[in-house]
Amino acid sequence: MIFIGRVILIWLVVALTWNGAVGGVSPAYAETPSSPVISEDIYYQTEGTPSGPSARSVKSTYPDVKFIDNRVLVWVVMQQHTYFGGFVLALPFFAVLLEFLGLTRRDPDSIRRYDGLAHDIIRVAVVSLSFTAFLGAVVLGIFINLYPGFMSYMGSTFKSLMPMYAGVFVSVSFLLVLYYYSWDYLSSPGKKWIHMAIGVLVNVMGAVLLFSANAWASFMMAPAGVDADGRFLGNIWNLMHSPLWNPLNTHRFLADIMSGGAVVVAYAAYRYLTTRSEKERAYYDWVGYVFILVVVCALLPMPIAGYWLMKAVFQFRSQMGVTMMGGLLSWMFVIQAITIGVLFLGINYYIWQSLGRVKGGERFHSYFRVITFAMLACFIVWFTPHTIATTPTEMKAMGAAQHPVIGQFGVMSAKNGAINLMICLTALSYLLYRRANYVIVTPWARRGDIALVALFTLGMMNILWLAIYGFYIPANVRVGLSMPQGVTTATVVLGGLAINYLMLRHAKAVGPIAWGKISVRGMVVLFGVAAAFTWVMGLMGYIRSAGRLGWHVNELLQDVSPWSFTPAISFAAKMVTVNMVLYWTSVFFMFWLSRRDYQTAEERIETRVPATPLVQSLSREETSV
Repeated sequence: MIFIGRVILIWLVVALTWNGAVGGVSPAYAETPSSPVISEDIYYQTEGTPSGPSARSVKSTYPDVKFIDNRVLVWVVMQQHTYFGGFVLALPFFAVLLEFLGLTRRDPDSIRRYDGLAHDIIRVAVVSLSFTAFLGAVVLGIFINLYPGFMSYMGSTFKSLMPMYAGVFVSVSFLLVLYYYSWDYLSSPGKKWIHMAIGVLVNVMGAVLLFSANAWASFMMAPAGVDADGRFLGNIWNLMHSPLWNPLNTHRFLADIMSGGAVVVAYAAYRYLTTRSEKERAYYDWVGYVFILVVVCALLPMPIAGYWLMKAVFQFRSQMGVTMMGGLLSWMFVIQAITIGVLFLGINYYIWQSLGRVKGGERFHSYFRVITFAMLACFIVWFTPHTIATTPTEMKAMGAAQHPVIGQFGVMSAKNGAINLMICLTALSYLLYRRANYVIVTPWARRGDIALVALFTLGMMNILWLAIYGFYIPANVRVGLSMPQGVTTATVVLGGLAINYLMLRHAKAVGPIAWGKISVRGMVVLFGVAAAFTWVMGLMGYIRSAGRLGWHVNELLQDVSPWSFTPAISFAAKMVTVNMVLYWTSVFFMFWLSRRDYQTAEERIETRVPATPLVQSLSREETSV
């Protein structure tokens, strides 16, 4: 499989840098007419010399293949490539994080668990690389053959970045393979930091690869670095650094972390429910717990990243923002809100069920009931739309958004308040779970509890007050309330975690955590959480793409193909669901491949199969003891 992946990588590099297919003059567009020496950037208003083809000169040809819908085919393959690309970029991040945690632990059992899990994960990443490279080659071939005009224009405009992109892709692949195959050789205490440094390089190059790919997506939505005719003006930084580039980088980085973590969580739940070994059940219970924490850490700032992205969209073109959030695509955001609410409810339910593995956790059950009802109240406010589903005649008869009651539904300050309260309540759930297994004995325990209660109470009251205050101010002023609400939430969450950590430093444990004793319901809900993450990721990708309406490149290169229309909500939802099911099917097949003739670190110790030197040394230490 790895050999096939390398062949595909070589082919992909050749295809990307092939002058006749992408970077050079193609019959897909006519010869560029004589251009003035100096032109002006449509976004940055800087002057430059045109050096690329004009978007207006592109010949819009769309080969019609029998029984194939060009856009549906691109939609499916591109979404799968995005899924797997994010998965491959997220796994090395997890592996390095786990390896670092193992290096900083003193308990041999903890070191073995973290190091073994990191090794298992990076093996899956190497297998996934072949899938990703294959899908990337397929995407490139589809674009060149089914959308030649679009690909010729984009390839010619970004041709100076193509060699860099291909070089970064090869570097990520080489470093990832080196990181995996050097695990045994660099596993001694003195060399382990060198090995982790290779992992850090994998993540740095992966981030560069992600940012380079996002340059294409952000340019298509909000072009910069070109003049009014779409001709490249020679400034590569302006071309990459479109107005949506930075918020899109943040949003997709967090989405990739969540998507990759969700896959590992689902796999841990699957292994937990199918194994008969108590030791394996305990191990995969621990794996699910570790990665649901990683997923939550990426989820909590996601609403802020989403608001930043949409703010950038409104600043670039208010019409695009209205289309996405208040017009043609607005009900997609209602569906997205429901999915995100399900995520928060599922995560809090999992934390509640996790009390089953902690001795003394039953004393917090009453608190979780209150948190659950509060979460449901916030959820109702969060997904309530600004306008209800009615026919145009009914809407006109009752005044729609001007109705004295309906006009107050779905106001953004209320929605912001609801999601920020849900974040605070999720943080509170985690703090209660962390305390369940300890008795706090620090001298300032009472003052610490008072500080925590005051922090969460005052913080959530401030968020609620700002949400209510938004009903009494104009809409253009109301938008600015998202900033103080977000700052308040960050203060509550970070401050609460810091105070709780200090209080638990010298606390007495009630007893060991009984890994594997969580209820079946708690593990089943992880499947729903993982599927919801993947589904909402596909939905948001569709919304970003559909926001361009009838343009390949917004306001520069028009899409005049027969498929240039916005599909119905039902069709879009079905496509997102199909993509999700196809992705999960491929992922579990990939997991099956990665586990053929392979055993986990725990199994290698039990059967005395040679493991990494670090695990072997730990095993010898335990045997000697």
